[in-house]
Amino acid sequence: MSAALLDVSDVTIAYGKVEAVRDVSLNVGDNEIVTIVGANGAGKTTLLNAIMGILPLKGRVGFAGRNIAGDDIEDRVGEGLCLVPEHRELFGTMTVAENLQLGAFRIAKAEAAATLERVYALFPRLHERQKQLAGTLSGGEQQMLAMGRALMGRPRLLMLDEPSLGLAPLIVADIFRTIAELRQAGVSILLVEQNARAALKIADRAYVMELGEFILSGAAADVAADPRVIGSYLGFQGEATP
Repeated sequence: MSAALLDVSDVTIAYGKVEAVRDVSLNVGDNEIVTIVGANGAGKTTLLNAIMGILPLKGRVGFAGRNIAGDDIEDRVGEGLCLVPEHRELFGTMTVAENLQLGAFRIAKAEAAATLERVYALFPRLHERQKQLAGTLSGGEQQMLAMGRALMGRPRLLMLDEPSLGLAPLIVADIFRTIAELRQAGVSILLVEQNARAALKIADRAYVMELGEFILSGAAADVAADPRVIGSYLGFQGEATP
């Protein structure tokens, strides 16, 4: 495996006295797609939020060789770590272009202009709708905008929380195709998904999370072939092979 860009070690996250995530470790290498699959409520979103600094945690979060557990969110963004949250959190009364510009607040003007062209090349529909209010976009277009805004900060690692949630199958296919293109462009991806079939198809490696713990990890193809994953997440038990 390539050198670890993100290295999460022995992390526990609690809401009061309730431990939502217990003693988990994971890593993401340079130019790698890693997915965390699991049912709703397993702790996947909680883990991403803690890595981003939104929630407190116990344990170590290493990024690019440095422990960032004490850094605030802005510093993590500056280091090249970015999260696209499940609910996208766009500014609905601002245009597509204005939302994208907000993602480039740390970037020099000339660099931001070049990055904007790259985002529009990835998402041609955003270019077509650049003057349209974000709140009037379809669900798929809003997801593209949320991803595009994150990419405006030129992240080294992009964390995506349920990017396929509520989208039509054709749009989901577009989103996952774009994720693959991002990796080819040098952006590492940590992907949280309930759509295990699509996530495992695109990922290099995978972790399976249940009740706040990882119960399985390994190469995505191996995880997809595990009978527990087939039975619980892929929905075709009869096709399991020994």
